[in-house]
Amino acid sequence: MDFAYPVLSSLIFFPLVAALGLLFLRDDAVVRKYTLVVSILEILLAIPLAALKLNADFQFVERLAWVPRWGLQYNLAVDGISILMIWLTLFTLPLCVLCSWTGISKRIKEFHFCLLFMTAACLGVFTAMDLVLFYVFWEAMLIPMYLLIAVWGGDERKYASIKFFLYTLAGSTLLLVAIVAFRIEGGTFSIPELMHQNFSFRFQCLCFLAMALAFAIKVPMFPFHTWLPAAHVQAPAAGSVILAAILLKMGTYGFLRFCLPLTPAASDYFAPLMIAVSVASILYGGAVALGQSDIKKLVAYSSVGHMGFVTLGIFLFNQRGVEGALFQMLNHGVVTGGLFMMIGTVYERSHSRDIQKNLGLGKYMPAFMFFWGLFSLASFGFPGTNGFVGEILVFVGAFQHSLLIGLLLVPGALLATAYMFRLGLKMAWGTPSSAKSWSDLCPREWVFLLVPAVMVFYIGLVPAPFFQMITPSVEKLLAEYDSHKTVAQSETTTQTAVRTPMTGVSAGKN
Repeated sequence: MDFAYPVLSSLIFFPLVAALGLLFLRDDAVVRKYTLVVSILEILLAIPLAALKLNADFQFVERLAWVPRWGLQYNLAVDGISILMIWLTLFTLPLCVLCSWTGISKRIKEFHFCLLFMTAACLGVFTAMDLVLFYVFWEAMLIPMYLLIAVWGGDERKYASIKFFLYTLAGSTLLLVAIVAFRIEGGTFSIPELMHQNFSFRFQCLCFLAMALAFAIKVPMFPFHTWLPAAHVQAPAAGSVILAAILLKMGTYGFLRFCLPLTPAASDYFAPLMIAVSVASILYGGAVALGQSDIKKLVAYSSVGHMGFVTLGIFLFNQRGVEGALFQMLNHGVVTGGLFMMIGTVYERSHSRDIQKNLGLGKYMPAFMFFWGLFSLASFGFPGTNGFVGEILVFVGAFQHSLLIGLLLVPGALLATAYMFRLGLKMAWGTPSSAKSWSDLCPREWVFLLVPAVMVFYIGLVPAPFFQMITPSVEKLLAEYDSHKTVAQSETTTQTAVRTPMTGVSAGKN
């Protein structure tokens, strides 16, 4: 279906142009309202994406020669792998504006500029079909996220922002090496064209290791997770929401978009390692979260465990596992984003993230505790919530793959239940350390909490439309993975058989 305007380019460049418009505004209240209107218009621009055909093809394709001499193209497209992340990004922006309405009191214009710039970069990552274009957006995202932490963060914001920047930049350097290697070996930067090439097993292994380290840092997977708690704790509420809802998903999206299609044989070879690290992330993240006294740090460590379910589902290489990973990517953004907005809400009242200083909120803020309880249930996968859909799919995929892996997930799920129940019970019914006169949720806070709350129930009770969007692309991804993996493995076996007689060992002994 043709539209009167380039949909994907509009989604990327409209917030950039709108961000420049902020330079001409002086009143802080006008800046907030202006950014909120821009975020709503951005969603309206994406309405044509609702016409996405339920097939596995790349759609809404935009292709333009960028630097022909180098083979660079301005190439954008979407499919079932990326569409959920695009919608999640679009709906996260207005929520970030609303949840920071009173929490940000300095450099208001610059703060909203960073939000708009970040949105454009994230949408570029999820739509780019050229390796260099992808890398440009991937790197561009670093700048506003660094500023959100370094300028509007907590007391240790400098340490947290530098640690975030250095970790991510190290991963980006490895990713750049892989991109150059694909250009030399494959003769193109086009991701769809590279997907149809069969690279040697050795080349795949080297590129997989470079890309996997970059994406593992971004997720982050154990043991590359140490930058995440510091960044979350020091970032403002909107920064934590963007970090949890969108930025962490870039790593898992990279595994799905690059590692499986471009290096299938290496992905299969390193799958046991990736599964082991994923299980370690689930168990470690849950165990450390259980012992936290800082609410924000607890939710941050829970992200390590939840994202472990995502990477595990991807490297199970079966349909239920990959579909569960995509659902978990969406659900984690909805639920954990909601939790971080709520932490910002209570912090504005208590000026503390310590559990002991936020006890007994059920008496003073019953509406707040209703939403907290709902997001907590969704966080550990209670039936009827969105968290259950993704988690049960990963469990099914894990048991299909191996009984041992499925059993190892059980303590991870129990730990998630334990730390969320422990936190919820203390916040709702604990004895306050001092008398409180806090007001419950205001209309603005109701709005930005109702949106993720509705999604918790809608995805949990009516997941069929989401399956229709992602299933064709997942089936195509796994089918091409199997065929290309088999070709690469057969070529490797043939080369080994040819070399064997030269070593004086008979081929029959192999």
